[in-house]
Parts: sequence; structure tokens; C-alpha cells
Amino acid sequence: MYTKTLMKIVIGGACWALVATAQAAGNPENGKLKFNTCTGCHGIPGYTSAYPTYHVPRLGAQNADYIVAALNEYKAGDRKHPTMHANAFSLSDQDMADIAAYVASIKPNEESHPIKGDVAAGQQKAEACAACHGKEGNAPTTSLFPKLAGQHEDYLVKALHDYKAGNRKNAIMSGMATPLSDKDITDLAAHFASQPNGVYVVKD
Repeated sequence: MYTKTLMKIVIGGACWALVATAQAAGNPENGKLKFNTCTGCHGIPGYTSAYPTYHVPRLGAQNADYIVAALNEYKAGDRKHPTMHANAFSLSDQDMADIAAYVASIKPNEESHPIKGDVAAGQQKAEACAACHGKEGNAPTTSLFPKLAGQHEDYLVKALHDYKAGNRKNAIMSGMATPLSDKDITDLAAHFASQPNGVYVVKD
């Protein structure tokens, strides 16, 4: 049953990527200025949100197309997060493209990255995610799918639970997350968080 569901989701994901709408070209210099309001959370190593507590996601070197898609989802309320909805609500398409271009331009930087979960178990389970996110979680840079490599482990756990609970509205990810157990989710998060050359804290 899980295999058949996975095949349908992967095919649907490929179609989704192909029909992505064209967006304005981003200007990273302008995006750096517009990102100033974001640095209080996304520019501080180890920064966590509260209630529930988890690390805010690393955005540096993330795929620009994905950043734009995520901001649009927060703006539309398809991702339930009051602070992000408030920040994204007033952004124009050009603002989003500029911010995404800046974020994508961030170079690798060092940060401690302890992993708590079972990386080996997660590696086996991650094969189901490779079609969209890449084997090690480094999705192609032209993709609407995010890089997962190097992302905070607890953030990935939170995101998967949100997709499973419907707090993030995305047909592909909801279908992927629904059959996952809590152990599956923690294993997958550990695997992707442990991978190199992915995403980083936004440091200029």
C-alpha cells in the first residue's frame, strides 16, 4: 500500500515541478536589505521558537524557488504560523524573489550540529524521499523542492508532523507524511540533518 501511494505521489510531484509558474528574477543585493526583518530569527545560530520549542530553519543556500513557494504558502495561510504569515502577507512577488535570491547566495559556514536520532535507520527510509529531495537531501538548485541536508533535526520533525496533521497544506508532502510513524519521522530527520553541503544559518 505504501509503495503504491509513494509512486502516485512521486509522479504527482514531478508534474508539480513541471508546471511551476515563472517568477520575477531576484536581486540578491536588494534581497539582503529586505531580509533584515528576518535576521532576528533566521540569522542567529541556534535560535529557537517557543511553544512548541524547535530550531527555526536554516535558510542559507536553500533553493530560491522553494523559498518563494514557502513564502507564498505562509502568505496564503497554507502553512499555519502566525508570525510568518504576518511577515509574508505584505511581500510582493518581487520582494519574495529578491529575498530568495539573497538567501540562496549564502556561502557555507560552520555551526555545531549534534544529531540525536538514528541516522542509519533514517538513511534506509530516506530512499522514498530521493525522487524530490535527492538521495542526501540536496535537491537540485532549480527545484521547487527544498534542500533537507544540514537542516535542524527538530525542525524537520516539526515539519513532518505538521504535514501529517494538515497544518501545512501540500498534497505531495501530506501523502508522504501520513503513513509515517513517530519513529519514522525522527529517523528521517536525523538522516537528513546529518548530511553535509546543504543549508546553513544566514550569515553574510
